[in-house]
Amino acid sequence: MRRKARQATNPQNRPRFWGRHAVSAALANPERRIIRVSVTREAAVDYDFDPATPVTYADAADLGRLVPKDAPHQGIVAEVEKLPDIWLGDLLDEAEEGRPLLVLDQVTDPHNVGAILRSAAAFNALGIVTQDRHAPPESGALAKAASGALETVPWVRVVNLARALEEIAEAGFWRVGLTGHTNTFLADALGPKKIALVLGAEGEGMRQNTQTHCDALAKLPISDRIESLNVSNAAAIALYAVAAHKG
Repeated sequence: MRRKARQATNPQNRPRFWGRHAVSAALANPERRIIRVSVTREAAVDYDFDPATPVTYADAADLGRLVPKDAPHQGIVAEVEKLPDIWLGDLLDEAEEGRPLLVLDQVTDPHNVGAILRSAAAFNALGIVTQDRHAPPESGALAKAASGALETVPWVRVVNLARALEEIAEAGFWRVGLTGHTNTFLADALGPKKIALVLGAEGEGMRQNTQTHCDALAKLPISDRIESLNVSNAAAIALYAVAAHKG
């Protein structure tokens, strides 16, 4: 898949990943440029570092100063360049029936986006699409929540989400927006084989303009004892529903 030209990141803004899953996945991703790895000698025995990768040995206390307080670094921290961006058209060209696309409308919490990436990997989703200005940057917290999926699930950042939804429709996707303000359940809204699930931020939900660019609005069949689910939980359940519908 083609990626946009890589833009060098200001060293002060380079992401630092920590933890075995996030760092191992970054090291295994040929698209990811590793600036340096800091690792304890005990943890280093579990890795086969590329000779071209700068590796510094440090103790756990030193690593703790490289990451947020109490972050579970598990003996390894990697400073990396951000991944080059992907073109939406290229991702849509790779669309297959049964592989849903996730569109996130102003979901800005890195833990939520990371968890959504993890679910997307688990259910073989095509990728995720976000608006560039209203989505979290790559970060250690996001990579940790994604548990390696940041490196394997395509993530497209677009300038205009409404225009992107139009392009997604032109590619043959049925766009289903998840909201509690409808009487239609998700299972009844899943028709065509190519599904795009559109989710909004917690609290505000999808913006009105985003809703108007959906082909159907649907809700999850949750108990009235709770008003809504965390957006990452909703995404996981919706992906399972699409997988079950496909089966």
